[in-house]
Amino acid sequence: MCVFNSNAQTSTNHTQGTQNMFTANIIMPGLRYEVGLTSKTSLVVGVGTGFAWVYSDLYGSEYGIFSNFEGTYRYYYNFKRRKQKGKRIANNSGNYLALSSYLSIGDPLIGDLETRSDYNGVVGPVWGIQRTYESKLNWNLELGVGYGFNDKETYISPIASFSIGWTFGKDIN
Repeated sequence: MCVFNSNAQTSTNHTQGTQNMFTANIIMPGLRYEVGLTSKTSLVVGVGTGFAWVYSDLYGSEYGIFSNFEGTYRYYYNFKRRKQKGKRIANNSGNYLALSSYLSIGDPLIGDLETRSDYNGVVGPVWGIQRTYESKLNWNLELGVGYGFNDKETYISPIASFSIGWTFGKDIN
């Protein structure tokens, strides 16, 4: 089981949908930049730290905090409904479906997880929810299942990511 994290935000162009956003995360320190591509889609790139936990009969339970890289393509599906209900959509506050990818390289910064590989990655579909408040406080949750890989094997891996941080830039709604 692997859990990775990251986040980013600022604002620009799409007044009825996705915005460019830069976010600094505090739980698992990291930076994320989200670029609005269309009124409902965005591309996220990030660098930060992520948590991984693994259990096996051979090695038992191990964990680690790793530096990681993130790339995600998001489709926000509920902006229109949120706007009709008078809810906030500024700074990409909405629910989304996405294709997420995470990559970590090397040994953990903290923890006892012996990776036994030079890199670890996971790519897969996720469901996500992101909210950014007027105070610029941002939280994001992603859940899914992905294709995990490293230089020695491939496997099915759950994807779970939770972040809390602050966005930078002005709101456009």
